[in-house]
Amino acid sequence: MTTVTPTIDGPTLAYVRKLLHDYAGIELEPNKQYLVQSRLGPLAHEEGFPSLHELVRHLRGRPAGTLHARVVEAMATNETSFFRDIHPFEALKNDLLPPIIASRQAMRTLTFWSAACSTGQEPYSIAILLAEHFPHLAKWTIHIHATDLSHQSVERAIRGEYTDLEVSRGLSQPLIDKYFDRRGELCKVKPELRRRIEFAPGNLIGPWPQLSAIDVVLLRNVLIYMAPEAKREILGRTKQRLAADGALLLGGAETTIGIDDDWQRVSHGKCSSYRLKSHLGSGENRP
Repeated sequence: MTTVTPTIDGPTLAYVRKLLHDYAGIELEPNKQYLVQSRLGPLAHEEGFPSLHELVRHLRGRPAGTLHARVVEAMATNETSFFRDIHPFEALKNDLLPPIIASRQAMRTLTFWSAACSTGQEPYSIAILLAEHFPHLAKWTIHIHATDLSHQSVERAIRGEYTDLEVSRGLSQPLIDKYFDRRGELCKVKPELRRRIEFAPGNLIGPWPQLSAIDVVLLRNVLIYMAPEAKREILGRTKQRLAADGALLLGGAETTIGIDDDWQRVSHGKCSSYRLKSHLGSGENRP
């Protein structure tokens, strides 16, 4: 059996950093040797390379392909949970969705995009929120699109199978009983909930899904890892697809301020959304 040498040299680290930047817009700090080794060491072993250095040497000599993508996916952070950081979902329920729904009464259509859905907990949380608090939308056309850089994460999201620990992170037992079926040691999302979401792989600095007039974009805990030019590109492309009165939700440590001046922060108590200034007006940090 081959063993992976637990070291990483400067050129190997530099190649991985450049690959992440060029492929996904991710900016990896130069002092993250331990993170590269811990995430890519097992991949090198799995692929039969004696060291991470040898894996990178193999990648250098070939055009971008499946293995390059696997390296990037292995380095991407996929932390998530149901109703993660509950405050954005409270803002959706109490502040953001009611006026959007009121303005869509004629069309009876709503569109959501979970742009970094990881293993699916975020879009499933949206579906549960709508079912629990807006039952009258059952007769509307609801589009919940969910994409993620990681093909493996998307495949797991499509299966909709979670451990007891995973469903207990954010869901009460009544909600688990209502929206999941027991499958051995796993809880599987019920078909009627699963059918409400369209999952697909998606690279935010690559081609985007053919979506327009999106009512809510959830781009949470993504920009924090991105290079400045990637942040500007993603925010610019988002505003081209967001409905005029739509809302953008970012992670708690993320902002559009200093990156794209066309956005305006709107406070919702313990969290914020971002709206297009062309719709709200030009005031800063609107309460």
